[in-house]
Amino acid sequence: MNNPALYEINTRVWLRNFDSEGNKATLKDVPISYWEALKKLGMDYVWLMGIWQTNKETVPKYCFEDFLIREYQTALKDWKREDVIGSPYSIDFYEVNDSVGTEKELIELKKYLNSIGIKLILDFVPNHFSANSRLIKEQPNLFLQANEKYHSSDPYTYFKPEGSEYIFAHGRDPFFPAWQDTIQVNYFCEEARKFMSDILVNLTNYCDGVRCDMAMLALNNVFDNTWGAILDDGKCNTPSTEFWQMAIEKVNKHNGDFIFIAEAYWNLEWDLQQLGFDYTYDKTLTDRLIEGYVPQIAAHLLAESNYQNHSLRFLENHDETRAIKSLGKEKSKAAAVIISTLNGMRFYNDGQFQAKKVKIPVQLGREPEEKIDSEVYDFYTNLLSITKDKIFKIGVWRLLRPIAAWEGNYSYKNILAWEWRLENQRRIVIINYANQTSQCRLKIDVEGQSEEFKIFDLLSGEKYIRSAEEIYGLGIYIELKNYKSHIFCY
Repeated sequence: MNNPALYEINTRVWLRNFDSEGNKATLKDVPISYWEALKKLGMDYVWLMGIWQTNKETVPKYCFEDFLIREYQTALKDWKREDVIGSPYSIDFYEVNDSVGTEKELIELKKYLNSIGIKLILDFVPNHFSANSRLIKEQPNLFLQANEKYHSSDPYTYFKPEGSEYIFAHGRDPFFPAWQDTIQVNYFCEEARKFMSDILVNLTNYCDGVRCDMAMLALNNVFDNTWGAILDDGKCNTPSTEFWQMAIEKVNKHNGDFIFIAEAYWNLEWDLQQLGFDYTYDKTLTDRLIEGYVPQIAAHLLAESNYQNHSLRFLENHDETRAIKSLGKEKSKAAAVIISTLNGMRFYNDGQFQAKKVKIPVQLGREPEEKIDSEVYDFYTNLLSITKDKIFKIGVWRLLRPIAAWEGNYSYKNILAWEWRLENQRRIVIINYANQTSQCRLKIDVEGQSEEFKIFDLLSGEKYIRSAEEIYGLGIYIELKNYKSHIFCY
C-alpha cells in the first residue's frame, strides 16, 4: 500500500468520551464499533498519541507558566488545575500510562486492529525524557551534562535535578526556548544511542510503527549546531554514523515491516528519507495551502516522485491550528480534497471530520464540548469513501497542467489538477483553489473512447457527456465555483 491513511488520536483526552459513571475509561473500554467505523472511513493506520508513562512531579513544577496558562484559558474557558496532566512528550519511561490502560490492553488492541486491517502507530520521542525521569538517577550518562558555568548563565536551559550531583540540559529546539519539563538525550554518547535504539526494537512488540517527534534534532549536524559549545567542553566527538541510519537498520533486522514517520522541518525531510524514514511531514504543503497561492502549491508537487511518495500530507495535527480555523470551511474542504488525493501518506486528526475549532494544549486532559458541523462531516465521509478505492492506494499519480479556457482568461492559474491510473481505470482530480469562479481546459487521455465521452463526478454524483474530439483537440472545459472540486471517474 503506497498511499495509506493515518488517523491521530490524542489518547488521554479522547478516552474521556468513553467514561461511565464511576469508571475512567481505558483502552479496553473503547467499543469495537469505533474502530470499525474508522476502518470503514478508509483508515489504514491509527496513531495513539500520548500513551507513555509521564511523571506527575513535572506538572506543578513546569506546567503553570504564564504562557501555558494563557493557552489553557483560550482552549478551555472553565479549566481547573486538575485538568492539567502534563505533556505526553515529557516521558518518564516507555511503559503504558496507567491512565490509558495496561500493557496487556495495548497488546490486545494491536491484535484486534491488525485483524481488521488497521496498523498501530505509537510515539517515539528521541530528543528527551521527562525532567523528573527515573533514568536520571539510574543512567545519568544518557543525558547531556553541563557545568556550573552554563547553569549560572542560563538557568532556563540548564538545571540540577533534586538529589543529583550533575547539571543537565533541558531538551530544546535551537530556535525556541528549552522545554523545561524535559532532559536532553546526548546523541554524541554511544551508550545513549544504543539505549534509544534498543527502546525502538522493544517497541516493535507493541505497535506497527512509530511517529518520531522532532526527528531532525537527532541528526549529527543539527545536534552539533544546537549544543556545540557544551559538546566541546565535554570532549564529545561527532559519531561516524547517523543515529537514525543505525537505529532503523537495527529495527529492520528485527521487524522489516515496522514503519518510521518523522516529524521533520527545515528542509531536512529528504535527508531523513535517505536514512530510512518511510514518511516525513510535508509542512511546506500545509503552509502553502494556508497561504493559498496556487502556483507555489503546483511547484511543490513537481518534486520527484520518490520524495512525494514518502511525504505525509496534513491540514492539522495536535501541534497545528485546526483546519477550520486556519483555512475556513470552504477552503478547508478544497484542501482536504488535495491532501486526500496526492501520493504519500494522508494524515487526519481526531475532530477534523467534525470541524472542531479548538486546538488543545498537550498538557490538558480535557477538551471543551463543540458542536459537530454535519456539512463538513458528510463531506469527509463522501470524500473518504472515494479515496479509499485501490486506485488511490496503489495507482500511478501524475500532475496535469490546466490551460486557459480562452485567450485573456487567467483564472486557470487558480486550478490544480492531477490524474490517477490503475489498469484501465482513470480518476481526474480538479480543484479550484481560489475564492472566485475559475475556468480552464485540461488535456486528458481519451484514447479508445467513443465520440460521446462519458464521465462521472464522484464528489457530486453528476454525469457528463462531452465530445472526445473536442477534448483531444482543445481539452475538456472546466468551470468551478470558488473552492469547489471534481473527482472524475472514467
